[in-house]
Amino acid sequence: MNYEITGKTKLTGLLGSPVAHSISPQMHNEAFRQLGLDYVYLAFDVTPEHLESAILGLKAIGIYGFNLTMPLKVHIIPLLDELTPAARLANAVNTVIIKDGVLIGHNTDGIGYMHSVIDAGHDIIGKKMTLLGAGGAATAICVQAALDGVSAIDMFKRKNASWDDTLTFCRKITAETGCPIRLRDISDQNALAESISDSAILTNATSVGMAPDTEKSPISDVSMLRKDLIVSDIIYNPKETLLLKQAKEAGCPHFNGLYMLLYQGAAAFTFWTGQEMPIQLIKEKYFKH
Repeated sequence: MNYEITGKTKLTGLLGSPVAHSISPQMHNEAFRQLGLDYVYLAFDVTPEHLESAILGLKAIGIYGFNLTMPLKVHIIPLLDELTPAARLANAVNTVIIKDGVLIGHNTDGIGYMHSVIDAGHDIIGKKMTLLGAGGAATAICVQAALDGVSAIDMFKRKNASWDDTLTFCRKITAETGCPIRLRDISDQNALAESISDSAILTNATSVGMAPDTEKSPISDVSMLRKDLIVSDIIYNPKETLLLKQAKEAGCPHFNGLYMLLYQGAAAFTFWTGQEMPIQLIKEKYFKH
């Protein structure tokens, strides 16, 4: 079809910083084209200090819905009217749905991640996960993995000012899901090695290794990476982080964050439009490695 912006085009988009590398605009706009929907999806570089004014402006001009990426997934919460259970448990929002002027925060990151594990050919239900990071994406993954039936999760983060809040989060999710979640210090390499040794999957949900700092890895000792360990990195720029290169050299099955992005985006797309994203077509066009 001949796709044009009209006076009735509905605006959706992505807020975060940086966002220039994101393939979300291509993915959503192609899906709109394929389904003949009069929507457009744009990327807006917004930092935390400008988030409130950005939200006020977008709400005033009638944006239809939007996504949040780093570093805004937690900063957005006080600016919203409601949270869905997934967003409340994760204490992070990556998708905002707007109904009658009410801003509803949701989280599709965990769903997207667990779909990406299946897409990569793995079954981690009933098995242990080592999860690096405790930001918005990490908490969403932790919640969904626990809900889906992962047997245990060790969450590693820096021992900084947010440690106690993260400890409270881990206890809450353990109580609500029955999945034991331990918080551990990411600087403790012995604890990390011990955790990885009996985990089925190692998941990097930190920004370590993301462009432009592509020469960094959250794993300093590659001997931790045994051949039957699944290694995943939610980063997709670069497509192969240093961690994934280490995994490849160690003979580990591994995958990046591209399909997590695809499946979390597909869920947001359905919330906004009421239609299913043509996933196979989008995957073929934008996500083949």
